[in-house]
Amino acid sequence: MKAKQLTSSGGPSHALIFETGDEVIAGLTDFATREEIEAAHFTAIGAFSSAVLAYFDWESKDYVKIPLGEQVEVLILAGDIALKDGKPVVHAHVVLGRRDGTTRGGHLLSAQVRPTLEVALTTGGALRKRFDPVSGLALIAAD
Repeated sequence: MKAKQLTSSGGPSHALIFETGDEVIAGLTDFATREEIEAAHFTAIGAFSSAVLAYFDWESKDYVKIPLGEQVEVLILAGDIALKDGKPVVHAHVVLGRRDGTTRGGHLLSAQVRPTLEVALTTGGALRKRFDPVSGLALIAAD
């Protein structure tokens, strides 16, 4: 992954360019760690050679994995980065386009880029995640 800072006023914004074989969630997490990012939001477009999505099952309070072992277009990838226990955590949702024009979407657990993924990431402030006993998830705390 290559990164370029675009602006510095109002919270720095960056262009992150992932290349074939890069893993998206690990790359975003590594960048946030290296840059000491405490809060960010991002959007992206590009393509994946494979991905693992997930659907949060409310009854079981667990994610049901949805593996996709095919080339797909990233129609939209959107998410945020916040701190949990002092470390950045990426939360991303994605809609993927398949060869036949159908789509798949959900929470992005992992994905391999092919040939590129272009991410626009803006940082600023600080967000913290806190365990929510009702959902069983670490959610961004508004306070």
